[in-house]
Amino acid sequence: MTVSTPVTAEVVPAVQSQPEPYTYHSQQAALGGGRRTIVLAICCSALFMVGLDNTIVIVGLPSIGASLHTAVSGLQWTIAGYTIVLASLLIFSGAAADRIGRRTIFQVGLSLFTLGSWLCSLAPSLAWLIAFRVLQGVGGSMLAPAALGIITNIFSAPKDRAKAIGVWDGVSGLSMALGPIAGGILVGSVGWRGIFWANIPVGLAAVALTALLVPDSRAERGRKADPVGQFLVIVMLGSLAYAIIQGPSEGWLSPRIAIFFLVSVIALATLVKYEPRRAEPLIDFRFFRSVPFTAANLTAVCAIATLAGFLFLTTLYLQDVRGYTALQAGLTLLPMPIMMAVSSPLSGRILARGGPRVPFVIAGAALTLSTAALSQLSAYSGPLFLLITYGLFGIGAGMVNVPISNGVMSGVPKSQAGMASGMNSSSRQLGQSLGVAIVGSVLAASLRGSMHVGFLNAAHAGWWIMAGCGYSVLVLGVVSTTSWAKSTVRSE
Repeated sequence: MTVSTPVTAEVVPAVQSQPEPYTYHSQQAALGGGRRTIVLAICCSALFMVGLDNTIVIVGLPSIGASLHTAVSGLQWTIAGYTIVLASLLIFSGAAADRIGRRTIFQVGLSLFTLGSWLCSLAPSLAWLIAFRVLQGVGGSMLAPAALGIITNIFSAPKDRAKAIGVWDGVSGLSMALGPIAGGILVGSVGWRGIFWANIPVGLAAVALTALLVPDSRAERGRKADPVGQFLVIVMLGSLAYAIIQGPSEGWLSPRIAIFFLVSVIALATLVKYEPRRAEPLIDFRFFRSVPFTAANLTAVCAIATLAGFLFLTTLYLQDVRGYTALQAGLTLLPMPIMMAVSSPLSGRILARGGPRVPFVIAGAALTLSTAALSQLSAYSGPLFLLITYGLFGIGAGMVNVPISNGVMSGVPKSQAGMASGMNSSSRQLGQSLGVAIVGSVLAASLRGSMHVGFLNAAHAGWWIMAGCGYSVLVLGVVSTTSWAKSTVRSE
């Protein structure tokens, strides 16, 4: 799962609508084509590392659970500890990169992510693993916005920038495709701790190469920090995740769970009231007056939640119910990322010719049909059934990314493209957090007996929740492409 896919090469108008709102101290004139290519490779390696980490960790969850003796909620926190921090800090990290310097923030992010990966591989207990995953999330939140700022700065020509961001987006799909296989190989050969070892050499090499080759840049006038807004976002997301994940074990009506739900609602209400008063808010709620922008972010939450929930349940099904090894599970999952990689560029071509409605409808239909079909899984479902359902899900997951990016970038004024992109990246990470939290909690609440015996019945509701999210993608795609929706977009 990707940290950020804010724009794609297929949506050229969106890419071209990303001129810098500030004046940059740029060294691009001194960079030759070869060095710019190396810088692009360094930035993409960070995205690849973060994206690969998500998929690998999900594939390794059954082994982590067995090794650290944790229930479903512990596995949920292994994912949520990372994604909640990532979602909370992306916009802040982007502003910090503009103000302090993109290379500096990029190096700090690489260092923290690499350190967190090493500590995760040494974690003696679940609590320590979650703490180190939080550290990974802090570092990961700095990588995507800083790297995208570096790429935007050194590739100034619109065509060159479109190609560079196309490569960036392609790396995201590649990390998804290789994640299940790499996770299966590592878990099967050296155990679950090996899934974190893979980040260490890549991270160290990227830190060194960044210091040697990547030029620094910053905004002439960086946005001011918004510590109150940042605190409210963290409280809102953290409280919501705690209530959802711990609800099955503590009781949905227990005082503690009710308090955490209430705290989340109060934090959101305070954020909505506080942010419009700031000249440079962390979240500019005026953006949400644009129906295409709002719908694109809601679609991102629904689609990525479906993807995260799919990977979570599928991994447990293949390894705990079917008894597959991690490598066998990764190979069985392969139709999904393959079709995702095939359908993503196809989605861009369809969008360029006829607009985003058709890709949205195809994506929503494919996600709905595949997850509804997976609700009928049995302990003996044949390989053809898994091939078709996993491949169909991959088509939906691949089709949805490009129109989401297009909706975000075309739904706001050109001068606000950077902030809009950061908000969309946060929406994607929020979707991943909610997907694992909600589907995992439904599974935990319904599970009777061992995972092997009780999984199929317990997971039934989770698949239908994902089908509902897929249908929401379809509906939002239709609504956001109407004439009325387009009339809500401000040009300036």
